[in-house]
Amino acid sequence: MRNIIKITLLIILVSCTDTTSHSRGVYMLMDTSGTYTNEISKAQSIINYLLAALQPGDTLSVARVDSASFSEKDIIAKVTFDGRPSVANEQKRKFREKVKAFAKSVKGSAYTDISGGMLQAVEYLNEAGPGEKTILIFSDLKEEIKKGHVRDFPIQLTGFRVVALNVTKLRSDNINPKEYIDRLDNWKKIVTSGGGTWKVINDLDRLDKILEH
Repeated sequence: MRNIIKITLLIILVSCTDTTSHSRGVYMLMDTSGTYTNEISKAQSIINYLLAALQPGDTLSVARVDSASFSEKDIIAKVTFDGRPSVANEQKRKFREKVKAFAKSVKGSAYTDISGGMLQAVEYLNEAGPGEKTILIFSDLKEEIKKGHVRDFPIQLTGFRVVALNVTKLRSDNINPKEYIDRLDNWKKIVTSGGGTWKVINDLDRLDKILEH
């Protein structure tokens, strides 16, 4: 009997000291270079899905990818959802409004600093401290770095899931499909060599796969 009591107390103590966060953090990068701004309505659909899928305590942030993306100024909207349904619904409404306003005024950038955006995403999610960290990249993955900006170094992505969404094919990809394949392979190497996991989802009818491990 005593042994049973001891085991029960041990289980209670272990459960009480479990400090693991079970919340989810999602940071979505939206490419705003060139003609990719024409894809913004698809990005809004993804954001609406995330707003519906994420739960109290979860964190969501959406940022643009422009010529120099390692900056908090590129964050369009950010939120950690409250546990009170009425408050969370209001947070979601304001989030949608911010994204909608951005979509109406967005202008294409001259360069595409995806690496800088990923660095900002890592910094933001590490500070937020969710149990699961996901970076979404809504882009054709064609990176063009402004002269003088340094991005040729490893990105620490241990514990991060990186999901590329809507990776559209460029005109040059139709001429030489290997360019498209190499572009995907290159980003996969960057992510996995940094300790992260990599996934590509081009079929936006499968948005339920975004948050799946």
